[in-house]
Amino acid sequence: MAAAQRRSCRREPIAALCLDAAGDFVQSDRKATQGDTAMKKQFAVLVLSTVCFWPFVSAAQSSNRVTILYDAFGKSPELTKDWGFSALLEYGGRRILFDLGNNAEHFAHNVKALKADLRKLDFVVVSHRHADHTSGLNYLLTINPEVKIYVPDEPSGYFGAKWRSKEFYRRDESLPAQMRYFDGNPPEVLPYGSPWPRAHFIPVSTVTEVVPGIYLLPTVSNVPGTLELRELSMAVRSPQGLILLDGCSHAGVERILEVAGTVDKHIHLLFGGLHLVRAPDAEVQRMAGVLRDQWKLDEIAPGHCTGEPEFAALKKAFGERYLYAGVGTVIALP
Repeated sequence: MAAAQRRSCRREPIAALCLDAAGDFVQSDRKATQGDTAMKKQFAVLVLSTVCFWPFVSAAQSSNRVTILYDAFGKSPELTKDWGFSALLEYGGRRILFDLGNNAEHFAHNVKALKADLRKLDFVVVSHRHADHTSGLNYLLTINPEVKIYVPDEPSGYFGAKWRSKEFYRRDESLPAQMRYFDGNPPEVLPYGSPWPRAHFIPVSTVTEVVPGIYLLPTVSNVPGTLELRELSMAVRSPQGLILLDGCSHAGVERILEVAGTVDKHIHLLFGGLHLVRAPDAEVQRMAGVLRDQWKLDEIAPGHCTGEPEFAALKKAFGERYLYAGVGTVIALP
């Protein structure tokens, strides 16, 4: 066999390196000292090792994704559909559970059916106190009791907040002890009870980068029916802009987008509930146009309380940039 047929060559800037029939690297087209040859052999091995390893790096990167664990619509008959929301974000090697659905048994069923291992989580985010986003905690805490759970800084104490008694109520020293709270000798701190007293709750009241590139965004509703309801959204930096997860958008999706803009003006992808489930047609059409034309979202993956008319309007407005996100859907992230 001719020498040219017995060699497979890869040209590099410092030399032309070839693999001969014996499996050794040799230098073609120029002569080199033995020292140069050894150095270039090492360089070539490094180059080929990198080339061989690159598919595994790419495979790891491709695992960046969101899996919808809980919602009231979806394609899979094996999953339980119920009102509520939960999503598992896997990004940059981190695994984050966002919300936990409306029913612990349904939540556990879907988690097991989707083979989502919730024993290995970096942390959990509970968007707000409503039962259709929190009930799965009763299952999660049986399998991962020590996990960190970020929650809105709720004055009502649903997640186990504490108040200083001096700030909580006015005192009247003229009353007899039996008419006074704690006989007139209250503790310094008044802890609120919680359905999950052993959970590791971490309250969040300001925009917080909890780990590099992942932010929690607090908002407060001023909408009748949910006045003063505190909610967390989550934003993840990606090469194409922010990936934004909303629970219910009780403060309004535009308000949440404003807060996200303090991290990055460009929203690449918006997931979750937009709370337009009862919005009139005029508002449905307005919001679809605003999200596309004013906020210039690259893609949108609405779910939960967005509303059926809004699903239709957003699909029409965004076309191929509308991503279906029913329960059981897995969406790859940049």
